Amino acid sequence: MSTENEGTAAPTPPAAPSVPPAPASETQDGAPAPAVGEPVTQQLPPTPAPGTEPTQQIPPAQAPPAYGQAPAQAPAPAYGQAPAPAAHGAEGWPPPPPTVPAYGAGGGHGGGAWGAPLTADGAPTPKPKGRGGLVAGVLVAALLAGGIGGSVGYWAAERSNNGGTGSTTISAANTPKDLKREAGSIAGLAAGALPSVVTIEASAGDGEGGTGTGFVYDQQGHILTNNHVVASAANGGKLFATFSDGKRYDAEVVGRAQGYDVAVLKLKTPPAGLKPLPLGDSDKVAVGDSTIAIGAPFGLSNTVTTGIVSAKNRPVASGDGSGSKNSYMSALQTDASINPGNSGGPLLDGRGAVIGINSAIQSAGNGGFGGGQAGSIGLGFAIPVNQAKNVAESLIKTGKPVYPVISVSVDLQAKSEGAKISEQGAAASELVDPNGPAGKAGLKPGDVITEFGGKPVDSGPTLISMIWTYKPGDTVKLTYLRGGKPTTVDITLGSRVGDK
Repeated sequence: MSTENEGTAAPTPPAAPSVPPAPASETQDGAPAPAVGEPVTQQLPPTPAPGTEPTQQIPPAQAPPAYGQAPAQAPAPAYGQAPAPAAHGAEGWPPPPPTVPAYGAGGGHGGGAWGAPLTADGAPTPKPKGRGGLVAGVLVAALLAGGIGGSVGYWAAERSNNGGTGSTTISAANTPKDLKREAGSIAGLAAGALPSVVTIEASAGDGEGGTGTGFVYDQQGHILTNNHVVASAANGGKLFATFSDGKRYDAEVVGRAQGYDVAVLKLKTPPAGLKPLPLGDSDKVAVGDSTIAIGAPFGLSNTVTTGIVSAKNRPVASGDGSGSKNSYMSALQTDASINPGNSGGPLLDGRGAVIGINSAIQSAGNGGFGGGQAGSIGLGFAIPVNQAKNVAESLIKTGKPVYPVISVSVDLQAKSEGAKISEQGAAASELVDPNGPAGKAGLKPGDVITEFGGKPVDSGPTLISMIWTYKPGDTVKLTYLRGGKPTTVDITLGSRVGDK
């Protein structure tokens, strides 16, 4: 599966480097696109700075008629003449936002207004078929019920006050003066985590940039986030991290891993008493476990949403929309609402421990709040924290990422049941490095890799995301097809330092 990092679905799957980026593939100028037919998601783009988004005023609704007074009516259509068709949508549904309530204005969606006159033969004015009439009926019922309830309530209050003009209210029983939440409740977990989550503002030298999220990784002031959140400010730009108490600090990039979509920042003058978020074990997460996402969707800092783990080991290839810089992960899928600006924020489990870094969403299409950016449809993806931790430690120590590789070039456009090793585009020794892990295990151009680590491989991006869950030096079982015959071998992963 390929994704957009928290943004609009790309029209075509993003391009990807050869699998995984290895010496054998570094000679290629461009990377082919992922296999055709895979759903595409996108990196959550940094949100424009708060206050710059276009807003829309809601027109004030006209007050309904006074109680007991007939509402205004529109002239009924002449006898035998069909009512005018609704102007918005099929059969008047869905209705546009009315400037006057439908139950108080003639000609509203759903037929004539409430209380419309009879026709010449004494029959009620015909109502158009469809759902509009049902909506109008519901509105009228609500209005009438409110009127009756108001009358009865007033009568009861008048009786109880013996003609007085006071107001009667009811208080919740046993409400404590100091209402506290349990530490293990969502409110308690959010209260404990929010002081360790920051809103990141990134700006390039030309003024471009956006907003993302990060969280405190250690007491030395390191902040863990997504690469695509800070990429615009990595070379001469400015970075700021704002805590939930409103305090703002200058930050700088320690290291970035574009392929993993992970970055580490450091506060230039970290405050005392920093509280790192506890890290969980993403390998032990189960489908159905509770999740809590914290971030700044569309620039709305300190936003908390909840959901569950919807799936594990979801192969995700995410791009920045340009198709030239793609990331791969075997992601945790969640239905907790995440949107542009949530990028880099923590995905917590039911104990408040970090199990992932929110990075990408699947979008149903263009549109949504804020300049056409897509929003959550309940399909969000997070980088498992076990992988992110390994990357972060490497970035903090050396400033560079380290990738496990098998040193082959994979045809990402091949329509095969697996990941096919490329047969064209370069010399055979470049497509499969004879001294690399795959070459030493006997693989050749044209072989189709169908399993890796005991799990099925259905495409090139899937293979990359699986390889990157391991470390260089790990030995993994690999199954490939040659001439339709399966062969299983042990392969010891090599390494590559830095992004291309």
